[in-house]
Order: sequence, then C-alpha cells, then structure tokens
Amino acid sequence: MVRERLAAMVASASDGAVTAEEALNATVPLSALGVTSLAQMRLIDAVETEFGVEIDLSGDGLDLLDDLGALERHIAQAGSSGP
Repeated sequence: MVRERLAAMVASASDGAVTAEEALNATVPLSALGVTSLAQMRLIDAVETEFGVEIDLSGDGLDLLDDLGALERHIAQAGSSGP
C-alpha cells in the first residue's frame, strides 16, 4: 500500500513524466526515468507531509529519492522508531 502511494506521488511530483506504473516497475534509478531535481524536491515535500518523516539531504536522502524500495523502507523505519 505504501509503495503504491509513493509511486503515485512520484507520478504527481514529476507531472506525469514518470507514471506510477513506471515507478513501481523501475529497474533503474528514478532519475534515469526522468524524475528531475525539481520533481525530487516536490516528492520530498509530499512524503514529509503525508508520512511525517524527514528526508535528510545531507545523508542518504538523495539516494532514497532514486529508489522506491529504499524510500518505503525509510518510511517504515521512521515509523517504527517513533515516540
């Protein structure tokens, strides 16, 4: 469920340049499919707002934005280490 929602968010953030289906089935980094740096910033805002997690761009944050599975794991880990 989270993975599908993230894929829809990728499609929205990229203004449809990358479809949700393409994001779900990606075998290459999302940036290789056409997710631009602007789309990544939009995706960060959407993920942080919807899931209440922070994406730290000074660490692994940019790598998370290129891999739906890594982003999903980050959200799950952040949720399990909550207050």
